[in-house]
Amino acid sequence: LVSFAVARMGTSFRPVTAALLLCLLLPLVFAAPNDGLVRIGIKKRKFDQNNRVAAQLGSKEGELLNSSVRKYRFRGNLGDAETDIVTLKNYMDAQYFGEIGIGTPAQTFTVIFDTGSSNLWVPSSKCYFSLACYFHPKYKSSKSSTYKQNGKSAAIQYGTGAISGFFSEDSVKVGNIVVKDVQFIEATKEPGITFLAAKFDGILGLGFQEISVGNAVPVWYDMIEQGLINEPVFSFWLNRNADAEQGGELVFGGVDPNHFVGEHTYVPVTQKGYWQFDMGDVLVGGKSTGFCSGGCAAIADSGTSLLAGPTAIIAEVNHAIGATGVVSQECKLVVSQYGETIIRMLLARDEPLKICSQIGLCEFDGSRGVSMGIQSVVNENIEKAVRATSDATCSACEMAVVWMQNKLKQNETQEQIIDYANDLCDRIPSPMGESAVDCGGMSTMPNVSFTIAGKVFDLTPEQYVLKIGEGAAAQCISGFTAIDVPPPRGPLWILGDVFMGRYHTVFDYGNLRIGFAEAA
Repeated sequence: LVSFAVARMGTSFRPVTAALLLCLLLPLVFAAPNDGLVRIGIKKRKFDQNNRVAAQLGSKEGELLNSSVRKYRFRGNLGDAETDIVTLKNYMDAQYFGEIGIGTPAQTFTVIFDTGSSNLWVPSSKCYFSLACYFHPKYKSSKSSTYKQNGKSAAIQYGTGAISGFFSEDSVKVGNIVVKDVQFIEATKEPGITFLAAKFDGILGLGFQEISVGNAVPVWYDMIEQGLINEPVFSFWLNRNADAEQGGELVFGGVDPNHFVGEHTYVPVTQKGYWQFDMGDVLVGGKSTGFCSGGCAAIADSGTSLLAGPTAIIAEVNHAIGATGVVSQECKLVVSQYGETIIRMLLARDEPLKICSQIGLCEFDGSRGVSMGIQSVVNENIEKAVRATSDATCSACEMAVVWMQNKLKQNETQEQIIDYANDLCDRIPSPMGESAVDCGGMSTMPNVSFTIAGKVFDLTPEQYVLKIGEGAAAQCISGFTAIDVPPPRGPLWILGDVFMGRYHTVFDYGNLRIGFAEAA
């Protein structure tokens, strides 16, 4: 087994608005216990609330930090067609980092170990015109005796720009093993402030080669091919104890039995690319939300801090935990004008997926409602504005149908259902994704549970609420954020560190499965 310790960085938030974190990682190598694992410990400085750079940035730059910074790309079933789906993936919120070495002698870099991507990239010494490169160590090929020139250009597209550069090959040290001839990207352009203020230097992807930019072979594939690990398996233990010195461990080649309790529940990978699997119903306080009772897709993603899911369910969760987001006027308008009609149609057993198209707010494509775009060759801006409004109205209608259908199953009155839907409109997450909660109210909040392979995995309020600071200065945010992916790829959940911190996660490449067990 190759064991790699990772550090957790604190995350700072104002209510509803995420603020940039700043911590100092100090490497410390210590003697390993006699268990066959080589451990590299990483210390971290306790989070300082004064280090809140994002709060001082302009709105445009602030949005850069808080909005999506990359896209998930889902390869279709036919040919090489790809569908780009923007998500709320923000590396600024990622909490777990570790060190690797590139070259001979090794040049040290701090990276995010990200199961939601597949490339390794670090800043290049040839990065001359991006300010971010001057605040991070840069790879110098001339200093490495094992460097091999490649030169093929590369770019990784993010929601707010692109990392670009070129491929090189060199040895990469991960834990106590050295992987030879690894293809990685020397980044020569890192736009904006996202990477300028980051306390990580690069990203090491642990996804499948199917989503690798340039079809580069992922580092962990090379580990397997070169016979450096016992089994084609890696596992994450993320320490959620905020006061602990060690952030966690990433173990290549198997699992550490000290990291989990009981047995793992395994679920097959349904599509190579991301570590994607099928998930069942989502429960709030033991009651079904109804949205995923027929199944949802899910991704285990170590590079995402929060739990991302369909807006309709996130609003229900936020309502149950008292989280406040941004009032959606489109949502309230739909409930006031069409709420009673939707209830009547549900009672008449009309097909829920067709209701919004039947009342004229969406079109129906055979699987779900789609917004009705209005074509115009006179003014493209007007067309875009109309389309945006139409999209919001259609989405609000579809959410209202889910909420009302769920309440009808509980035999509530029409008045109660309308009031509930209006209240949920107030709980829709803000455009930046986060929702504030009352730190003092956690004792009354319900568990939120996920059904995987027929087993229910609970999260308590203490596990899904992120608490920043202590005493009167403490601030809390919901660990849930919204992402809406239409069928056939969705509905989709992204189970990030909030979930993986509670449940030790095994990524089993040999058997193409993912396992979850209670973390020790």
